[in-house]
Amino acid sequence: MDTFTVRDLRERTGTLIHDAEEGKLSLITKHGRPVFLAVPFTPELLDFGLRTALAIKLFKDETITLEKAAKVSGLNMESFIEKLGQLGISAVNYSVSELEQELKDFGQ
Repeated sequence: MDTFTVRDLRERTGTLIHDAEEGKLSLITKHGRPVFLAVPFTPELLDFGLRTALAIKLFKDETITLEKAAKVSGLNMESFIEKLGQLGISAVNYSVSELEQELKDFGQ
């Protein structure tokens, strides 16, 4: 595993990519502290949880919908919602006005 500083990323991007293509992990640091780990995509990585973690992050950041997040995760909707619940993440994100409108529409 190679270690790169944030500054190295500008100058040694090619090395980082080459390492990833060879299946190597790389640690990126800032001021001597670990910031993130560059992990190459492999079928094993995807099969052992990255899909779900990525889907949860994208959903939580409101980048993709609940339905799309479930698809990315490879889980059915019910299982994905259950995972969100285990993490304390709401599957529904209504504003107060949207919720009031939904309740009003439901009451009619």
